[in-house]
Amino acid sequence: MLLLIRLLLFAVIIFIIYSAIKYVINPKRKLELAHEQKSFYFLDDANNVRKNFLLTYNGVLFEGEKYLGTTDNAFEVVSIFIWPKTVTELQGLQRDDFIWIEGVIKEKYPHAAIDWKSPVKEFLKN
Repeated sequence: MLLLIRLLLFAVIIFIIYSAIKYVINPKRKLELAHEQKSFYFLDDANNVRKNFLLTYNGVLFEGEKYLGTTDNAFEVVSIFIWPKTVTELQGLQRDDFIWIEGVIKEKYPHAAIDWKSPVKEFLKN
């Protein structure tokens, strides 16, 4: 009986350690933390084209939708649409900030044409 209790206690400790590690390395938690700290974080599953990416920059959360197409040699992401989750958070961002975000995305998806949705699209046209 004592051995069974010790094994059960050991299993519970292992489960708690495993859960803590999973919590610490969870990418969505890192995204939320970066959003709160107003820093940059890019959350993307590059192997899954159907899954949208999320990025946070200066306290603004953006979502990007990827579209697969053909290039000269392979199937690649050829089009990306980006929009802010909350438009009111855009206050204080400048044109250079959006160009920097495009540069970061271009590093990951060099063949993609990046299009912004309203109101960023109108802001960048001026």
